[in-house]
Amino acid sequence: MALWGGRFQKGVDQFTQEFGASLEVDKNMAQQDIAGSRAHARMLAKQGIISQDDQKAIDAGLQDISQQIKDGTFPWDVNDEDVHMAVESKLTQAIGQPGARLHTGRSRNDQVATDIRLLAKDLASQLMHGNVELRRVVLQQAQQHLGVVMPGYTHLQHAQPVLLSHHLLAYFWMFTRDYVRLRAAYDAADANPLGSAALAGTTYPLDRQYTTQLLGFDHAIPNSMDAVSDRDYLLDLEYACSVAMMHFSRLCEEIVMWSSTEFGFITLSDSYSTGSSIMPQKKNPDFAELTRGKTGRVYGDLMALLTTMKSLPLAYNKDLQECKEGPLDAAKTLSDCMEIAAGMLETMTVHDDVMLSQAGKGFTAATDVADYLAKKGMPFRQAHEVVGKLVLYCEQHHKGLEDLTAQEFKAASPLFEDDVAQDLDPAGIANARNTYGGTGMKAVQVQLGEAVDALKADEQNLPR
Repeated sequence: MALWGGRFQKGVDQFTQEFGASLEVDKNMAQQDIAGSRAHARMLAKQGIISQDDQKAIDAGLQDISQQIKDGTFPWDVNDEDVHMAVESKLTQAIGQPGARLHTGRSRNDQVATDIRLLAKDLASQLMHGNVELRRVVLQQAQQHLGVVMPGYTHLQHAQPVLLSHHLLAYFWMFTRDYVRLRAAYDAADANPLGSAALAGTTYPLDRQYTTQLLGFDHAIPNSMDAVSDRDYLLDLEYACSVAMMHFSRLCEEIVMWSSTEFGFITLSDSYSTGSSIMPQKKNPDFAELTRGKTGRVYGDLMALLTTMKSLPLAYNKDLQECKEGPLDAAKTLSDCMEIAAGMLETMTVHDDVMLSQAGKGFTAATDVADYLAKKGMPFRQAHEVVGKLVLYCEQHHKGLEDLTAQEFKAASPLFEDDVAQDLDPAGIANARNTYGGTGMKAVQVQLGEAVDALKADEQNLPR
């Protein structure tokens, strides 16, 4: 009979018990459950609700169970409904009556809410540490390849030359925003529901501030009904994971393209590539593709929880049992993808000569040629039209802007002089853009300094 079975005359049907059980998922938060129980017992003893001797026996028994779980020797029982029942029943078997007093003033509702919040904090913390390590790799690559020029794109068409460092730093700032979202998810979880009992609080004189302090929470949740039924912090965590995976999908899409024969911008390390079972020449970016593909499952985790929470009346409902698998899966997936992305970036070979040669193709100097005319006094819209006609002329004669003679330029506008050729160099075009946030060398060096400071600040702000 279950620990809650006093009101029932019959045991639960075998299939019904299996359907309602959550033990396998709950094992992921066994240590959080033990931490919550140890804090609860200390508080009960402090308040005189249980004796100091009972508290000491409970604490020693829970520490022993914690070690057994770490060692893999804990005797999990398939008949246990969840981790809370598994731990409590084994504790009572080991120490007798003191173990049966542990649940005084507590419900599984506030117990599980406490466990999940502690778990969410741990998951967010691990992801924040992984995020910092990934950004360090991105920053190192940007610093290492400072000065490499590549084509920038809009609509996947050659647009203007940019520095590779500038392109990489765009991802650095995306990942920096991911850190902010993960921090927000951590802070959202950092509130103590313990002591709320089933939904209405308890008649025992519990000290919720004390358990808040013991468990390292920021504050106690002020409404007991909200405390046991809220899972917003898990939505925050899954949303943070989803946005981060979207950023990884964008990065991996570019890695797939850049490593293709058509681009040839990079070569991935053998450690992050696979071959073909039939084509011996193939070197496939499988891990970039798989990371891109895993984005969908994390989106699914978020949508599943949003759907579970829809229309739930206050306070606790069994539906909430479904809230744990998604965050665990999303966090594990994101963590793995962070490690893969960092490895791919850190070990890839950059072909700066190919990038530079492509940076001059596709009329990427067109805007600078229009700016040349505008600086001579021609209205920019008129200059835009003149250069547009020049591009059409080039296409009709199978030339690039760099192939035009001074006479051909002057035929388009008398404002062109022999020095127009100076505005056709891809490196010069990229490095001329030194407004704040631009791709010029000076602007990128400023940006690198800000990136170093941002990474250092976030590293110092990591949960310990």
